Amino acid sequence: MERKDFETWLDNISVTFLSLTDLQKNETLDHLISLSGAVQLRHLSNNLETLLKRDFLKLLPLELSFYLLKWLDPQTLLTCCLVSKQWNKVISACTEVWQTACKNLGWQIDDSVQDALHWKKVYLKAILRMKQLEDHEAFETSSLIGHSARVYALYYKDGLLCTVFSVDYNDELDVLVSGSADFTVKVWALSAGTCLNTLTGHTEWVTKVVLQKCKVKSLLHSPGDYILLSADKYEIKIWPIGREINCKCLKTLSVSEDRSICLQPRLHFDGKYIVCSSALGLYQWDFASYDILRVIKTPEIANLALLGFGDIFALLFDNRYLYIMDLRTESLISRWPLPEYRKSKRGSSFLAGEASWLNGLDGHNDTGLVFATSMPDHSIHLVLWKEHG
Repeated sequence: MERKDFETWLDNISVTFLSLTDLQKNETLDHLISLSGAVQLRHLSNNLETLLKRDFLKLLPLELSFYLLKWLDPQTLLTCCLVSKQWNKVISACTEVWQTACKNLGWQIDDSVQDALHWKKVYLKAILRMKQLEDHEAFETSSLIGHSARVYALYYKDGLLCTVFSVDYNDELDVLVSGSADFTVKVWALSAGTCLNTLTGHTEWVTKVVLQKCKVKSLLHSPGDYILLSADKYEIKIWPIGREINCKCLKTLSVSEDRSICLQPRLHFDGKYIVCSSALGLYQWDFASYDILRVIKTPEIANLALLGFGDIFALLFDNRYLYIMDLRTESLISRWPLPEYRKSKRGSSFLAGEASWLNGLDGHNDTGLVFATSMPDHSIHLVLWKEHG
């Protein structure tokens, strides 16, 4: 058939085909397929794949593609990245998806980062670290050797590990505070080394002192005020500390009037919340109202002691393991075995290291010291973050 005659015939049959019902169109196609040879069937197969498998990420506007991608979980998105270079480019640039995935893993988000591909890389780093935590492989151990006698107390601040007992200090105030076995708290002039005041009221050995700037307002204090917390076996006392060194106790907190219920010798205070552990659970107070916000219980493991507490994670331990708790679910997500360390009832022979990661990991703050404790051989056992794989 000549080309011109073929085109006329094709136009006529097309008009007729369009006038058929769907059922008639299907029967017509079935008949044509039955008459086709291998060349025609191959041609049909190639063109149908192109027509039916439309690349929506390539065809849709970028904003609409991002909206659709938000409905997929991160692991599915990582699989989708393998489809093609175009898919990988679009999916990797979907910042909101990867930021949300990082937040769900307890990762801190810096919104100032403008690199579109940054957050997928952060997620991959985050998922690796969380997998290490889940598999109890995120840490490594080391030792400090050099003491010739028993190490009774450890103190860590600003990257320095010292062997002193129950102290805290503030350079701006030029003040150091210390707890004592004589049930007192002493306030010292840091530069002069002289005692400015002795605070009384405790009925037990003061095992922990924390000096921190207040971040909330109440009837008793304002944001920016310096606050001293001191804890013994049963109570936590709150003191205002300034250049005038006021010695009047503002408030006394406890978890029970039953003297058989003791506070664990650890205390957390960040200017907004007070946290302490006991046999009844982990207690969190609101510093503005002094109300108990929540009590976290871990029925599967009793008598966990507090090492550190943040917005996302808490660091806990018992006689056998170091634990990480996800505070959003109040579940233990990782543990690390501990050696037979010296079990100090005063809580002075063990401590947490860097604590910023407790407010959320960011890929940079999961380095350095996690935990330290003195050992029977006079050494200091260290638990450190393992480098990213």
